[in-house]
Amino acid sequence: MNQIARTDKSILAPDALGPTVSIGEILVEIMAKTPGQGFLERLDMIGPFASGAPAIFIAQCARIGGAAGMIGAVGDDDFGRLNTARLQRDGADVSAISVDAEYPTGTAFVRYRMDGSRDFVYNIAHSAAARIGWTKAVEALVARAGHLHVMGTVLAMPGAWEIIERAAALIVERGGSISLDPNLRKELAVDGETAARFDRLIAISDLLLPSGDELERAAGVEGEDEAMNTLFEGGVGEVVLKRGAGGASFFASDGARVDAPAFMVEELDPTGAGDCFGGAYVACRRLGMSAADALRYANAAGARNVTFRGPMEGAATRAELDEFIRNTPTRSD
Repeated sequence: MNQIARTDKSILAPDALGPTVSIGEILVEIMAKTPGQGFLERLDMIGPFASGAPAIFIAQCARIGGAAGMIGAVGDDDFGRLNTARLQRDGADVSAISVDAEYPTGTAFVRYRMDGSRDFVYNIAHSAAARIGWTKAVEALVARAGHLHVMGTVLAMPGAWEIIERAAALIVERGGSISLDPNLRKELAVDGETAARFDRLIAISDLLLPSGDELERAAGVEGEDEAMNTLFEGGVGEVVLKRGAGGASFFASDGARVDAPAFMVEELDPTGAGDCFGGAYVACRRLGMSAADALRYANAAGARNVTFRGPMEGAATRAELDEFIRNTPTRSD
């Protein structure tokens, strides 16, 4: 592990202040068993798996020991009950998940291509997932929250954005913190309003968790060094760059940097890896871990998850991650 100026103190609010809260889509995922392009033929499918990027994040956050709660909506159907039961079993607060009597739980169908890329067919906009709003249950959870985590996937959802704005103001007012995972997928519409919301979130975020070119998109400039300088000048305190097989890197506004190698695993299903990474990292930092320790657990959480079929089936406890770390070589070994 390459380190420049080990950073032990997190800028994120401590876990004792209140749970990490995530807002957005709760889905089931149904997966094609065979690789190929699209869904223009009859396919054997497996599922349903509990899913939705914010829900995967919260499941991992709770599993590793952080206080965590989810704000979202599901249908009054088995898909909704599957998701709520899974999050509750993982230790997440589900009191702010509403049940919609009219619309079904959101769905995502996924098929892997031969090169490992994915095709998705979503039903979010016309499902319960998109019908979320500010309720008494949401207000109660936000009133005691210590951290807000936002996924870029929710920025096109009007109901979610209203909650994000109100929750961010209340959580910051009580001394809490905010993190953002850009996660802007090609299947989701990104219009001018969504882009403006994205820029607004960057401006108020303490921690960014980008992957690949999301770093430059967030900063609005090209080049890793230039992007980091721009983000820190704008008020961001920490950036954790997910590099896939290249591991991950932590950067702080005071110049501190930590690089952590990836673990070597046989990939079965990459969906949810970045969400598990983020859930583990945020929870670990809020629990008082150094950047180096949090990165190691986050890399382990992401790597372990890809060895399971299903987007949150590999979400792990700290004990499970300790065992994984002991038994799994890294790319630097």
